[in-house]
Amino acid sequence: MKVSIVTGTYNSEKYVADCVSSINDQSYDNIEHIIIDGASTDGTVAKIKNTPNRVSQLISEKDRGIYDAMNKGLKLAKGEVIGILNSDDFYNSHDVIATVVDCFQDDKVDLVFGNLFYVNQQNTDTIVRKWRSGPYTDNGFKKGWHPAHPSFFVRRRVYEQYGYFDLEFKLAADFELMLRFLEKHRLNSVYLDIPMVRMRLGGATNKSWSNIMKGNKECVRAFAKNELPVSRLYPFYRLVPKLKQYF
Repeated sequence: MKVSIVTGTYNSEKYVADCVSSINDQSYDNIEHIIIDGASTDGTVAKIKNTPNRVSQLISEKDRGIYDAMNKGLKLAKGEVIGILNSDDFYNSHDVIATVVDCFQDDKVDLVFGNLFYVNQQNTDTIVRKWRSGPYTDNGFKKGWHPAHPSFFVRRRVYEQYGYFDLEFKLAADFELMLRFLEKHRLNSVYLDIPMVRMRLGGATNKSWSNIMKGNKECVRAFAKNELPVSRLYPFYRLVPKLKQYF
């Protein structure tokens, strides 16, 4: 079973080697790594080429943002299963992909996801937050639950049938996609209770209170677009699980 990993980059020279290396070092053999770079002006492309890798395609051109880059990569992917790993993130262990593939041996499984560690940007051994997703339950999204997107692996046929990232959402297209797959279409998922990814703090959505508010508004709009009713208290419900991740 081939697994495709898609990474979008833009001026990611500082940390992209960690991402590339963590994929190259996976114990599972049949992996293709697709990198879509948004015409970086720093040394991102050179850093990728000079790091041992499994990159099968590296495209560097202007795009409409990270979700546009992800969509380009998804449509190029040849793997039966596709994961997305951001350029600042890296897999927590060498056997993450092998463990995921074991779950997909059951043809009824559409999605696999697990846990995530938020780590200090400079010292990635320092864990700041622990995101333990837990399994999907009916209406879980409405209660503030959702998986950690960097741990979210999907069969290629699911994207082909149910669509890609919706570029109307600038900050929460990953949330909308997971909501669409799990809550609207109720696709079959497996939860792995293991830390799959280490994510450096400082993502676009969490850079400021303004972005957090905008992200919450987009999440509410995602429910509406998928014709799923949600309480006006949803932003509060969304906050509670995140606060628990610090303890």
